[in-house]
Amino acid sequence: MSDSREQIELNDPILFALADIAVEHNIHAWLVGGYVRDHLLGVNVNDIDVTVEGSGVEFAKIVAKEFNSHPVIYERFGTALVPVGDYHLEFVGTRKEEYVADSRKPIVTEGKLEDDLRRRDFTVNALAVSLGGDRRGEIVDLFNGLGDLERNILRTPLDPETTYADDPLRMMRAARFAAQLQFKLEKSSFKAISKMRERIEIISQERISDEFLKTLAAPKPSVGLMILFESGLLELVFPELHALAGVDLVKAEGRSYGHKDVFRHTLQVVDNIAEVTTNVWLRFAALMHDVAKPRTKRFHEGTGWTFHGHEEVGARWQKRIFSRMKLPNKARDYVAKLVRLHHRPMALVDEEVTDSAIRRLVVDAGEELHDLFILCRADITSKNQSKVQRYLANYDHVVERIKEVEEKDRLRAFQSPVRGEEIMEICGIPPSKRVGLLKSAIEEAILDGRIPNEYEAAKAFLMEIKDREDI
Repeated sequence: MSDSREQIELNDPILFALADIAVEHNIHAWLVGGYVRDHLLGVNVNDIDVTVEGSGVEFAKIVAKEFNSHPVIYERFGTALVPVGDYHLEFVGTRKEEYVADSRKPIVTEGKLEDDLRRRDFTVNALAVSLGGDRRGEIVDLFNGLGDLERNILRTPLDPETTYADDPLRMMRAARFAAQLQFKLEKSSFKAISKMRERIEIISQERISDEFLKTLAAPKPSVGLMILFESGLLELVFPELHALAGVDLVKAEGRSYGHKDVFRHTLQVVDNIAEVTTNVWLRFAALMHDVAKPRTKRFHEGTGWTFHGHEEVGARWQKRIFSRMKLPNKARDYVAKLVRLHHRPMALVDEEVTDSAIRRLVVDAGEELHDLFILCRADITSKNQSKVQRYLANYDHVVERIKEVEEKDRLRAFQSPVRGEEIMEICGIPPSKRVGLLKSAIEEAILDGRIPNEYEAAKAFLMEIKDREDI
């Protein structure tokens, strides 16, 4: 190990102020972790981590008083957060951590700066910058993190098996940082993850899912997802996704029938969609759009492979997946809807498609119609550019048809112009299943184009059908 003497300019007024406060109160303090890494990479961030010898909470109280702020103290973790304008300053004391083999929680004791940096996940996150008087701005680099930043390498400060054994979530973080920073994971780290992958089972599902979503939110998610897959970790944390890999070959009628590797296709779709949206749940829908293909694949001589109904099966699976991964229910229906509908727009390309089919897509997609088309366009992964342009033009054509029908029919947020209360009054019936059936019949008539989406027409239609026994 070598202690670097390189320096950075503390040219942010808030950093000057922190350094002055530390000197005034004779406190040894350092900027650490992600803030230092991102600063050196030229990334502006407002979350600043500070570690101090002694009590991070006490220093936070001093800083909060100087800035006329109010600290948020987490006594259980020995940390404190101080908001200052757009900044979030987080303080913690230097510490050592030791893990018992089957425990998710470390034994934390007070330590020196070197102890604190040794326990960190990767060398690029184990850099510190002194806020002390004579050494202000000096970079403390005990593990050649600066060299790894220059080489775009993710490497653990200690032997990777030791680092990952201490906190197995770091295996997920390796994939996440590789995707976020576009860095390569050192070979020994990758081998350690492959060897130790089953240790992830002691980590809570909430922490695993949080890291997985951060990987999905990265500029190029496939980098991290491929690390998870090739190391075998994905099979444990997301078995449905892992099951997409592979190609089945069948020989029939003198020729071979194969289908594309759905896993690699899915990664391409996720990367495509990541280029146009930061919506992590839209990215998750891209990840899930073909998730049920392994379950629904069938081989038919003369036709080849089919995956009939994979959209509906994949949509239904979201309940199970969201429950197991402890993901928010409010996002589940959104993802399921996009998975269920992702093939529908392409079915509307034909010039002879009726306005009725267009209406049904608009109503079924509702507020997610725009996101559905983002997903559909991302799903084009052909290397044949003329084919890509043809598919994109087809989607543009469908969008134009939708605009025409929407303008004509006022379909968004569609429901029967005659509401349930009025149906009960006109028909002289109490709240019942029949009210819903009559309301649905009106809506179906509008969607089929038999009556316009207007109140008087809908009421007249109700008068025609209200006494029918088949409704």
